[in-house]
Amino acid sequence: MASFNHNLELATQHIQLKSLAKTYPGANGPVQALADIDLSVQRGEIFGIIGRSGAGKSSLIRTLNRLEQPSAGQVLIDGEDIAGYDARQLVGLRRRVGMIFQHFNLMSAKTVAQNVGLPLQVAGLDKARIAARVDELLQLVGLPDKRDAYPAQLSGGQKQRVGIARALAHQPQLLLCDEATSALDPESTQAILALLRDINRRLGLTIVLITHEMAVIREICHRVVVLERGRIVEQGEVWRVFGAPRHEVTRTLLGGLQQHLPADLQARLCQPGAGELVLGLHYSGEQGREPDLQAIAQALGRPVNLLHGGIERIQGRSLGRLLLGVGASADELPALLQRAAGVADRLEVFGHA
Repeated sequence: MASFNHNLELATQHIQLKSLAKTYPGANGPVQALADIDLSVQRGEIFGIIGRSGAGKSSLIRTLNRLEQPSAGQVLIDGEDIAGYDARQLVGLRRRVGMIFQHFNLMSAKTVAQNVGLPLQVAGLDKARIAARVDELLQLVGLPDKRDAYPAQLSGGQKQRVGIARALAHQPQLLLCDEATSALDPESTQAILALLRDINRRLGLTIVLITHEMAVIREICHRVVVLERGRIVEQGEVWRVFGAPRHEVTRTLLGGLQQHLPADLQARLCQPGAGELVLGLHYSGEQGREPDLQAIAQALGRPVNLLHGGIERIQGRSLGRLLLGVGASADELPALLQRAAGVADRLEVFGHA
């Protein structure tokens, strides 16, 4: 039974990092980019790595195809430690691991078809097989009509689609994305994320991406790890990390996605009067509660006034905050607050406004 469970674990865990560390030489001594990294990536999931500049994101993702040699620890791909791979084994590894980059890395003097087919040409495939595979890949990424175009004739989003097609040339099992959307406008970013999601679903590919954009993590990833100064400070399912971030770094990174109060409402809350009681109902997704205004009013036993709010759904769970105005006298307050606490994951009381 133990052997069966071990084999099942290996089948579901595509990547395992154990006590991973990376140190670079520096002018004033060694610089530690990664330390004590322990994590696993399941086969077929989209896994996000996020952190501030210098957190170690690029160093981490580059250990997965041995563009960076770990200083200590293990990098297991399909249960094999790739740290000791020789040159021949590395060639095989990099055909199983595709990679796309922030600035596309296309060759300007080659056509789209030539850029996509370059890895196959280097591998020694014949022209007919290369042409067939290139056509298949351009169809997959939605660029069959750009076969003979040059990179200078393409938009940023189209260039990244070419980069994705090239990364898939050898039918890899793992796709690494190094800030793949950072150089794109919002519309192109959404299109590329939709393409990656489709590739993940259709091909069963494991995708690991690094980004500084929390919105990208929210949009596409199943799980996320947060790095700070080369160490993991938080990790888990995306809805859980977004719904109730535990570390200050995570809360800072999420700051750009938070709903901020309008100035007029902030002014009202800073100068409380004898008006409505203002309640903040927070939803973290933990209990599966839904922010149904009618159900909330019924639970509180009185009408509610929606002053401000923002709710989003991540992985099927509602996350966010509603700011409600409720009429209540002083003697009604204890019972009202008790009922309010029962309809949200966390209750915030601002007082009267």
